[in-house]
Amino acid sequence: MNGKPAAPSALAPALPDRARRIDALFAALKAAPTPDAAKDIAQRLEIALLPSDSDTADVLMSRAAIASQAKDYDLAIRLLDGVLAVAPDHLEAWNRRAMVFYMKEDYADSLADLRQVVAREPRHFGAWAGIAMICKDLGDEKHALEAARMALAVYPQLEAMKEMVKDLAITVEGRPI
Repeated sequence: MNGKPAAPSALAPALPDRARRIDALFAALKAAPTPDAAKDIAQRLEIALLPSDSDTADVLMSRAAIASQAKDYDLAIRLLDGVLAVAPDHLEAWNRRAMVFYMKEDYADSLADLRQVVAREPRHFGAWAGIAMICKDLGDEKHALEAARMALAVYPQLEAMKEMVKDLAITVEGRPI
């Protein structure tokens, strides 16, 4: 080395590129012209959000996925707890643990984890959709409607949320006169 600081591009971590890619995918999702195009972009977003910056967290995530598929929900939760101990801001660990809690019908813990997801990434349409579904299951139609609308603000082509908004808007807000 010649004693000069490295050029900024040499010091820049990969994270800003990943963040820019994720931002671009969210923008494309919002503007997607068809449900099929939106679904493709949503799948690309899920893949982009999956990896952490920790090999340990990534291994635990893959093991948690296997445990979930085997319906060993307690093991999946323990593994996801381990991911969050190593990488506490890992969105998909919070999201996946919320899904496992949901499968166990532990709605309180599922909602708590989904709130962690949207606190870290307010554009996470899957978390908003999950909140909407749980609130609807619990009979909290007002909050279900709000969460479904949040999901649609990010992913306008999300059919399940379109249907939920259509059904709940009349119940919660009434018919226009």
